Amino acid sequence: MADKTRSSQDRTRKLEDGLADASASQGAVGPWDSQSQPQASRQADVAAFIAQMKVREPRQATARGRLIFAMDATMSRQPTWDMALGLQADMFDAVKQVGGLDVQLIYFRGAGECRASKWVADPSELARLMTTVTVAGGFTQVGKVLSHARQETAKRRVDALVYVGDCMEEDIDAVCGRAGELAILGVPVFLFQEGRDEAAERAFQEIARLTKGAFCRFDHGSAQQLRELLSAVAVYAAGGRAALEDLSQRTRGGGAQLLLEQMK
Repeated sequence: MADKTRSSQDRTRKLEDGLADASASQGAVGPWDSQSQPQASRQADVAAFIAQMKVREPRQATARGRLIFAMDATMSRQPTWDMALGLQADMFDAVKQVGGLDVQLIYFRGAGECRASKWVADPSELARLMTTVTVAGGFTQVGKVLSHARQETAKRRVDALVYVGDCMEEDIDAVCGRAGELAILGVPVFLFQEGRDEAAERAFQEIARLTKGAFCRFDHGSAQQLRELLSAVAVYAAGGRAALEDLSQRTRGGGAQLLLEQMK
């Protein structure tokens, strides 16, 4: 038992030690370091999310998928930080079950701090590393995240970018310019918004529209539904429609079934 514990700790330590620098046109992305919404409105958001998913062509499942998962770690997210970490960890668990997906995590916070992990085949390692991140005061850096995703897919195709955040403090036109670059490369962005910040909502919806991704809000009341949708998106990126059908059978519905019904 002690040997297994040491082995797990060694893998996590190697991951932390091997995190590599990446860069973006709006600045460097460094290495990774150690109010409820009405029910009817939530259902409308989820329905819109699913409707946008149906226009996505299934990825050819002959190669490993690649998913970038980005999170806003600024201080405004403190009240729901633990819940968000739980949702993200559940997504990684679903990905591990289906396999075939490499994941990279990015977070930003503080005075221009924006860090990315290296690509990892075992999502559970990144899920553990993610729990070491804490929030810190600072401004959003969504444009930097989008630029980093563009650079990564220029090296090797990225199948999807998932972003979780609550506000937008950058020039919307400039950020949408970065989104347009991803659209040209065929990288959809799936944005999940906490709260109801209007500027963020407009920006996130436009990014989703430009990249043919999707936008959805979440809060404590919609956590379960959003957990299922996050897992379904990740599994779809990993193995295409076949993997999504398998997830639907194992979970007997949920987010996977909702997506499949709209993708007929």
